[in-house]
Amino acid sequence: MIRRGKRANYRWYALGLLAAINILNYLDRNVIFALFEPIKRDLGLSDAQLGWLGSAYIIVFSLAALPAGVLSDLRSRRAVISGGVAIWSAFTFLSGLARSFGALFFARAAVGVGEAAYGPASSSLVADYFPGDRRALAMGILSSGVALGGVLGLVLGGVLEQQYGWRVAFMAVAFPGFVFAALVARLVDPTRLPSRVSVRESLRQVEIGVTAVLRQFWPVISAAVVAGFTGWYLAERLGASSALDVAVAGLIVGLGLALNIVIWSRALRHQPPEVTAFGQEVSGAFDGMLLAIRLVLRTPTLGYLFVGGALISFGMNGLVGWGPTFLSRELGLDPGRAATMLGFWGLLAGTAGTVTGGYIADWLRGSSWLARAPGSSRVVTVAFGVVVGGFLTMALLFVRDLRFFGPLFTVAFFFLTWYNGPITAALFDVVPPRIGATVMGAFLLFIHLAGDAIAFPLVGALSDRWGIQNAVMVLPAVSIVGGLVTLLATRTVAFDMGRASSRPTGNFPALP
Repeated sequence: MIRRGKRANYRWYALGLLAAINILNYLDRNVIFALFEPIKRDLGLSDAQLGWLGSAYIIVFSLAALPAGVLSDLRSRRAVISGGVAIWSAFTFLSGLARSFGALFFARAAVGVGEAAYGPASSSLVADYFPGDRRALAMGILSSGVALGGVLGLVLGGVLEQQYGWRVAFMAVAFPGFVFAALVARLVDPTRLPSRVSVRESLRQVEIGVTAVLRQFWPVISAAVVAGFTGWYLAERLGASSALDVAVAGLIVGLGLALNIVIWSRALRHQPPEVTAFGQEVSGAFDGMLLAIRLVLRTPTLGYLFVGGALISFGMNGLVGWGPTFLSRELGLDPGRAATMLGFWGLLAGTAGTVTGGYIADWLRGSSWLARAPGSSRVVTVAFGVVVGGFLTMALLFVRDLRFFGPLFTVAFFFLTWYNGPITAALFDVVPPRIGATVMGAFLLFIHLAGDAIAFPLVGALSDRWGIQNAVMVLPAVSIVGGLVTLLATRTVAFDMGRASSRPTGNFPALP
């Protein structure tokens, strides 16, 4: 454990390290968007296929986030982060070796496995390092990687592609991850005793094995197999268009996921209350997953945050993904210059906006204006930033003069990025600390599957039919709706915070 005299300094070091890893997280995640045009040209892809390359990562990331969150709560959070960073770095490197749509799709999907391990565990660690009034600011600093890393991904991707090609761009951004994996493995957990981590023993204790995974996820796994065969048959035997075979495959996977959710919901309804009641024994990973789902269903604030977060994620990540392509086609810029332009302005606005949003949410928390509704400050900050930024973005999409596009984009992106820290802090405010990573994993699963996993291919399909201008306009409109849905949580957040602080947190397996 950290000595009290060193705790203050060490927690800022830990936050800095985790924030740096988050920058790399979003850099490796978003670099592909700066490479869409050369990848499309070299591999002969459609816009719909480009959209599915973005969703390949998101779908796997979302499905893996909840199990990764459970594993983080049951065992070592630093080990989960370290392993995740190593995995995503390896498959980012391998993306540069892909010679077909299928190979690149698989590599990008595998990147999602590694990055899913990072989000819940890192957020849980920071929430424990910074309880109380500084939590939103700390989450804002951690979340600065969303804008900073995302923008750097576009900038470095564009620059490296121009100089060395898109394959080298993937390989180059992968290397720092292996260094960060080694550093975070030595991080001191603020609330758990240090221990030597055995991967085999950890998996055994949290009941993650081949049989358990197949039993719990057989609909999604079966759908993925059927989707792969169907896509291959349509393309190779029937000569269907690339957009058709990818769309059909995506529909099959979506149906499998829907069936999986129905099965889990029925399991919750038929399970005896004492099995998942708070304060009772949670024996393994899948018990923890059901516990998280039940908590979400019984906490109104989480419902608003989940739905609002999905709509915001739909708009925000869709804009980041399709932004360089929009500039390239509508303003006549080459892909490298488009990515660099967005990167320059986005770097300034995104970093400032993310930290500002966290600061304002914490400042409002202590103000007399919201003193009677603790927690509302974070929800209000999210809604205000997203609504203002969304309307500015809708105006921005009609601007064709580069002299005005950059400054207006800066202001819009500044407000749009306010939400990152406050929405995460609000989530941890209404969740018992011991299952924070599990619920965060559920949050990431939902917002990405219901948000940007749909946005990327949908915008691609709309673009193929009606053009990029009309397709992209959907994104800020959906973000605005997300901000308004989040604002509804002001009615419930105070009550749910009080309930979380008085609720038993569950009897998880003891740490060694």
